[in-house]
Amino acid sequence: MFQRVLISNRGEIAIRIAKAASALGVESVGVFSPVDALSLHTRIATAAFQIGNGAADDPVGAYLDAQALIGIAKESGCDCVHPGYGFLAENADFAERCAEAGLTFVGPSPAALSLFGDKVRARALASSLDIPVVPGSGEALESAHDASASAAELGYPVMLKAAGGGGGRGMRVVDEPEAMAESFERCRGEAAGAFGNGDLFVEKLIGRPRHIEVQILADGDGNVLHLHERDCSVQLRNQKVIETAPAPGLDDELRDRILGDAIR
Repeated sequence: MFQRVLISNRGEIAIRIAKAASALGVESVGVFSPVDALSLHTRIATAAFQIGNGAADDPVGAYLDAQALIGIAKESGCDCVHPGYGFLAENADFAERCAEAGLTFVGPSPAALSLFGDKVRARALASSLDIPVVPGSGEALESAHDASASAAELGYPVMLKAAGGGGGRGMRVVDEPEAMAESFERCRGEAAGAFGNGDLFVEKLIGRPRHIEVQILADGDGNVLHLHERDCSVQLRNQKVIETAPAPGLDDELRDRILGDAIR
């Protein structure tokens, strides 16, 4: 059992992690930027330390400072780091740096984060396991010409997507061949600016889809279970607004297939 956890986040998720740690008999260390000094999570944690040098600092950037976070974890006697969600929670480099510092990263392994942070590689893995994927390009596209060739095979309309994207960004619908060149350059620029990775791939556009997610839990020893499904189809600008669990309107056979594929 861990003895002390650094919570590298703020707000409600930091509060929930601190409460869960306390219930397990684990001490918690919170962090806060200057503008969050009076936030509730700083008082619920066993101890709390400031990150960032002053009120003028970027309050979000403070929670992205991997070196500072790991330094506080080591100095305060933590043996693990819980990233919560957002910020560095899906950052493979941060998970790797935690491991190098002798800290357990409470989350997926660096290898898993790296794999699933690249949608092209993730699609390839799913296909290798005979899990259905939306028809699309099998590798990152080098140019608008390559994108046009893939789109011609798939049939318009298609969706351009950032390989390293997320949060509804780095996505663009292309309805016709004449729009591909401009769409490709715009999408690549947005992806490079937002994610530091301009790689794109293309998928056949599915009109009015349902967005069904399955959360899974693994212990690192090969034991994996699912936490059932949720419907995230209600979205604004490709970002989820409402999540409903269980997902309505799924027959038992389809639900079992989805859940089974998720833990493979």
